[in-house]
Amino acid sequence: MQKLAQELEAVVGVTLNPQQVAALEIYAQELIDWNARYSLTAIDDPGKVRVKHFLDSLSAYMAMRNTPVERVIDVGTGAGFPGLPLKILCPHIKITLVESVTKKVKFCEHIVEKLALEDVVIVRERVEVLGKDEIFREKYDWAVARAVALMPILMEFLLPLVRVGGRVLAMKGESAPAEAHTADRAIGMLGGNLQRLIPVTLPGVVEQRYLVVVDKVATTPEKFPRRVGIPAKRPL
Repeated sequence: MQKLAQELEAVVGVTLNPQQVAALEIYAQELIDWNARYSLTAIDDPGKVRVKHFLDSLSAYMAMRNTPVERVIDVGTGAGFPGLPLKILCPHIKITLVESVTKKVKFCEHIVEKLALEDVVIVRERVEVLGKDEIFREKYDWAVARAVALMPILMEFLLPLVRVGGRVLAMKGESAPAEAHTADRAIGMLGGNLQRLIPVTLPGVVEQRYLVVVDKVATTPEKFPRRVGIPAKRPL
């Protein structure tokens, strides 16, 4: 993970301390070990895990730096990305991980225990349900998601979870500019305003990555999110 530390400094402009490097090394090894048994992710080469999971996840900090980052919710976290690497980078964050697949939830629970991470809540539930629950609705400074759904659908998942004045971060590939354009209507209906797209270039990865940042400027109407499955079937 020393190479990750160098790449992170070059791409994002932050430095990892020895404890953070050690935590990410444990995380990576546990991911590879578990993946051999439970097939958590298609990316299992150590070099690709370093860049496409860890460095990609930590690139989110490019959007989040210099903003309030007290409470963060990571929707569709899978094996903990980007939420757990961000927690390792910024230990003060209170983070909620949302995942509906049991084996991935168990892995996240294992990593949180293994690394003795505090203020991490892991929820096995559909995000449409959480968006209606007052415990989660409009409670977060940031709602983030990586490779979860097309932008109009993703906005209905994420914007209800963010407080007014907070932000949504969609981590996307080269289709991000086109997707952001198609999500204009949904963003407006849900109380958001597209702020900017931040290009991210990962070493050895041909495809351009983007951080799509959406400001929450107004309360999301109570009828959103719609019931489970409807946002994907009938995008706004």
